[in-house]
Amino acid sequence: MSSSDRLPIRRTEQGPQARSKPMKRQHTARYYAERVRESCTSRVTKTVCAIFLGLVLVVGIVFFILWLSLSPHRPRFHMVEFTVPGLAQPTGFENAEITFNVTVRNSNQHIGIYYDSMVGSVLYRDQRIGSAPLMDPFFQEPKTTTVVDCTFGAATLTVNSKKWEEFMNDRQQGTVVFRLDITSVIRFKVSTWSSKHHRMHVSCDVAVGQDGTILPAWKNKRCPVYFI
Repeated sequence: MSSSDRLPIRRTEQGPQARSKPMKRQHTARYYAERVRESCTSRVTKTVCAIFLGLVLVVGIVFFILWLSLSPHRPRFHMVEFTVPGLAQPTGFENAEITFNVTVRNSNQHIGIYYDSMVGSVLYRDQRIGSAPLMDPFFQEPKTTTVVDCTFGAATLTVNSKKWEEFMNDRQQGTVVFRLDITSVIRFKVSTWSSKHHRMHVSCDVAVGQDGTILPAWKNKRCPVYFI
């Protein structure tokens, strides 16, 4: 067979010289030192970030708890009594009178309330028929209840004979509906700090029967409270 017909064969060294040939180094010592330094820096950074985030979480929880405990709740008003004695009398118009009793509850745990003013108005069919100051300025301690009562007599009621006839017509139907509005300027107090003034509006619908006394369904009913 001629040499042109043979397949080419690649020869590799198999002797001791081939085994003792050193392997080529892919990275230098400086490279590995930088990798170690970067790894240490990354660990320190992660540790610092973890500590910082932990502190932020703890501070956030503390502030949230304080906010829940110190966030002021609006006062709670309940209609207890409301009486129009003259409705039970044929000539009640001559001595027209309205008497009511409302409780005010400060449900806050650590917040007191200053009432700088309080004015009450009685309305019938959205028309004011009487208005007068209810109480002198006072301070209400946390978790306490204050009773507000007042009597509107001839000096404070503006009820004419036509209006009284409307009362009597409703009375024949069994129910006369009024509305007691209370406006007040209040401030919240935490320790030695007092908030700015807030104008508060309370609206209490109430119905009386033929005898002029509050109907059971309206007794101790909670009144809506708004800030204006």
